[in-house]
Amino acid sequence: MISRRSAVSGVLALSLLPFALAACGSAGSTTVSASPVAEQPTATSTLKTDTAPAAALTVTDPWVKAADKGMTAAFGTLVNNSDKDLTIVSATSSAAPKVELHEMADQDGKMVMRQKEGGFVIPARGSHRLEPGGDHLMLMGVTDKVQPGDEVPFTLTFADGGTMTFTAVVKAFAGANEEYSGDDKGDDKAKDDMKGDEKPAGHEG
Repeated sequence: MISRRSAVSGVLALSLLPFALAACGSAGSTTVSASPVAEQPTATSTLKTDTAPAAALTVTDPWVKAADKGMTAAFGTLVNNSDKDLTIVSATSSAAPKVELHEMADQDGKMVMRQKEGGFVIPARGSHRLEPGGDHLMLMGVTDKVQPGDEVPFTLTFADGGTMTFTAVVKAFAGANEEYSGDDKGDDKAKDDMKGDEKPAGHEG
């Protein structure tokens, strides 16, 4: 015969059974609800071929000869930090409507400046100096004064079409008065406008 106390105990045990099963299920398994993870962008580096030469070239000590008008020139050292030769074929500047790559050459026993055939070639891991009496960037048709302390921007174009920019400071300089053997009619007089009052420190005429 089942006592009243035993019956009550049994009913109580049965009533607690669902909770026990739920607790058991919770202990035996864990369900994690996660929100979708946003896709992270992949970092990529695209090096365009037309910018590669620019990254390899630096211009040290760039400067421009002060002038009132006509012609003037830019100098400095082109340094090639890459393992292949670089060739500069042209240049532009907002300070002049035309910029040419020039060299000094003997013409009829007289040293004159003329356009550099083939451009400026900077050897791999080497340098190419632009200096008075040698290779230089020639600014043609200057109409506004280029005064000491001014900064003149330049864009160089490489043989493969790539470009690079740099800025040169203007300095007074008494040298670089060589004659030009070009065809521009106004250049004979323009060379007289290249005369300055003094030489910048560290440069020879």
